[in-house]
Amino acid sequence: MRKIGEVILEVQNISLSFGGVKALTDISFDVREHEVRAIIGPNGAGKSSMLNCINGVYTPQQGSITLKGKSFKHMSSRQVAEMGVARTFQNLALFKGMSVLDNIMTGRNLRMKSNLFQQAIRWGAAEREEIAHREFVERIIDFLEIQAYRKTPVGRLPYGLQKRVDLGRALAMEPSLLLLDEPMAGMNVEEKQDMSRFILDVNDEYGTTIVLIEHDMGVVMDISDRVVVLDYGKKIGDGTPDDVRRNPDVINAYLGAGH
Repeated sequence: MRKIGEVILEVQNISLSFGGVKALTDISFDVREHEVRAIIGPNGAGKSSMLNCINGVYTPQQGSITLKGKSFKHMSSRQVAEMGVARTFQNLALFKGMSVLDNIMTGRNLRMKSNLFQQAIRWGAAEREEIAHREFVERIIDFLEIQAYRKTPVGRLPYGLQKRVDLGRALAMEPSLLLLDEPMAGMNVEEKQDMSRFILDVNDEYGTTIVLIEHDMGVVMDISDRVVVLDYGKKIGDGTPDDVRRNPDVINAYLGAGH
């Protein structure tokens, strides 16, 4: 049974500007171990910018981020990844000409102990290591129910399955914290139901803590433990799905003040 634990990620007073344009203003929230934490808001609210601060792509001008007790302002994406944070992207960054298996294998790079020369000649320990990594990746492929496409170039797959491969590559990093940037964008109802199920299964079976950005409010309310709401780079709501549903500021941001 999934048990929500202590706070593992704390975002404190983050402000981010590009030139004179404020993307985020004084944002604070936390994420607890094993929860599904959603970040929602209208277009341009600053949601992707927030994820980019968490995983080291952007450096905020103010505030700090504490991950598993370690506070940082300036940390590279690789350093954040080495601390157990993986990320999927709104616009798929997959290798379209490579197979499903090889795309997901790229997520194992951080776990590779052998050097590039040893990997290239597949010598001794490097070969044993690659076999172990492939076995791990095969388990992810089974988990995501994409066995039939293992050898298919990703570019030939329908969009919903490409999104699943993107999730698989992130899972291959064995993250303790998984950042999902609009995992259901562009999907039909059936694909969204499948992806929702996989997200809940990742959370439940792998014990992975999940932070997701999503536009589909129905999905968010169904699968999230807590929701933080941004609007024009400011936090306007934070709490359980029911708390957020009843928050007048959130209602106004989504429906317009006339409602």
